[in-house]
Amino acid sequence: MTTETGTRYGRRNDPDRRDRIVAACLDVIAESGIAGTSHRRIAEAAKVPLGSMTYYFTGIDELLHEALTCFASEISERFEQRMTSATDAESAREAVIEIILGDVFRSTRELVISHEIYTLAARDPGYRVITTEWMKRSRTALERHFDPETARIVDALIEGLSIHRSLDDHPREATEVVRAVTRVLTSAQPTVAASLVNTRTRSDDKEGR
Repeated sequence: MTTETGTRYGRRNDPDRRDRIVAACLDVIAESGIAGTSHRRIAEAAKVPLGSMTYYFTGIDELLHEALTCFASEISERFEQRMTSATDAESAREAVIEIILGDVFRSTRELVISHEIYTLAARDPGYRVITTEWMKRSRTALERHFDPETARIVDALIEGLSIHRSLDDHPREATEVVRAVTRVLTSAQPTVAASLVNTRTRSDDKEGR
């Protein structure tokens, strides 16, 4: 997210300022919600002059859109890495469990920001492109190992568990998550790509004997 210096989008004496503003915007959202996010609060969190905000963003809507897009993209990249590293049905199941327990449940900050995005996108179609792309990337990553219907169900399970995690006073036990994922994936049909990987793996194993 580097920018040219000496332009509206960057200053020679502070080339990282734009990135700091975006990061500060997410911090303010996590602390005060979208409704409590303002140019003044973001400027204070980023430690930049309030008047300098207009050098980088035309308004709060542009800043919110970029910050939330960056956040969703970061989560998607982590999700994709988990699923790409899986090599068979069992490791794919373990990857889904790790996404929930190691990523989704790991950070209260990320849970709060995620739900702020959901609420904003539900009210404002202009932000729905963020959640649409986010879900598309998640399902595409899951479809590396599971049929499309199962991928949609697993994606919904992950989102549902994240909501329960943030709203329920009683934390979800790891064993409960493992059982839920296992039940959903028990009847899942492997994708063509996953089947080819498994076939090649078995073939390589035989040749190596």
